[in-house]
Amino acid sequence: MPEQWIIRVEGKEYGPADLAMLREWKADGRVLATNEARGEDVDLWSKAAEIPGLFALTPPPVQSVRAAPTPPARTEPQRSFGKIIGQTLSIYRKGFFQFFCLTLLVIAPSICGQIAGGMIKGEGNVDVDLRTTVAAAFSVSMLLLFFVLWPIYIAGIQLVTAELAAGQRPKFLHILNDALRFWPRVAFLTVFVLVCFAFWTFVPVAVILTLTLGGLSMTSTFLELLLLAFMVWITGRLFVNFLFWQQFAVLEGRDVAESLRESKKLAHSGAGLSWYRRPMWRGVFIASLWFLIVVGINWPVIAPTLSWYFQTIATATDPQAVIDTLKNSAKSSGPPNLTIAIVQAILRPLLGIAFVLLYLDGKIDNES
Repeated sequence: MPEQWIIRVEGKEYGPADLAMLREWKADGRVLATNEARGEDVDLWSKAAEIPGLFALTPPPVQSVRAAPTPPARTEPQRSFGKIIGQTLSIYRKGFFQFFCLTLLVIAPSICGQIAGGMIKGEGNVDVDLRTTVAAAFSVSMLLLFFVLWPIYIAGIQLVTAELAAGQRPKFLHILNDALRFWPRVAFLTVFVLVCFAFWTFVPVAVILTLTLGGLSMTSTFLELLLLAFMVWITGRLFVNFLFWQQFAVLEGRDVAESLRESKKLAHSGAGLSWYRRPMWRGVFIASLWFLIVVGINWPVIAPTLSWYFQTIATATDPQAVIDTLKNSAKSSGPPNLTIAIVQAILRPLLGIAFVLLYLDGKIDNES
């Protein structure tokens, strides 16, 4: 087996890597003769110029790589979408305990709140007494606890993934303690992002509904289609600009404004790469894949509902009867299947892991 080496660039360690990999890094301008280096089993640092067979006796080029202050370090660039998916599954498997504990932080209050709310709704005409008051207060408190713990969950996913990607073994209590430090920033950004999406979704929808209730015409139909196209465009822009705010806020410790600015910059980077290798499109692919997973998990519930809706619309002759039927169906439908919700929550860290790896990949591509 060839000798393995560790390279240190501005405080960040990369490797271990063999001589062939080091030559590739050298050709890309990522390793210079002046960089610190050591053998995998050696504690003494020397210069990369002393690695046998790596550098000729020529002056090294000016180093253009700016090491970001992120804790993780990758041993090699991930150049394909398939590698990101494969490493996502590998990191999820290695850190399943930590990811599962983080999931419990948010899913436990959610389940308790749904159970308490279901007990109240299941009694039909509920009389306000001590029991129902306590159940309602408990349900509301669990909902608030869910929102309080959600930023910790988001930060924890980033930190666990970063340490596992760097070859470290994260400890849950240490991760939890570090995640608490990021709570104010992540909480504010979470609210800001959700408000932006909600505003640019609900406002166009409200205008479209207003135009529809006012009566259909060529002009109103054109305006509705125009507003719908604008809503799709603006939400797409928001999605791209917000792709990496979690990583910059947690892994790089940027403030709110810098996290949003750097997220937009990284998402729109990669102009010299093929379109399918740019962070923006790879993020779209990852989000689309997660959407398909969610649909697949919920398909046992979705399929009968869709079949019933389509059958009702196809066989009904009175439009008002169709609307009344759909309203009654919505009122009578129960809460989502608890097992499906738990499975979806357990698998949700896969999405966060994939975006952390995509962020690391985009950073290295830019620095190269």
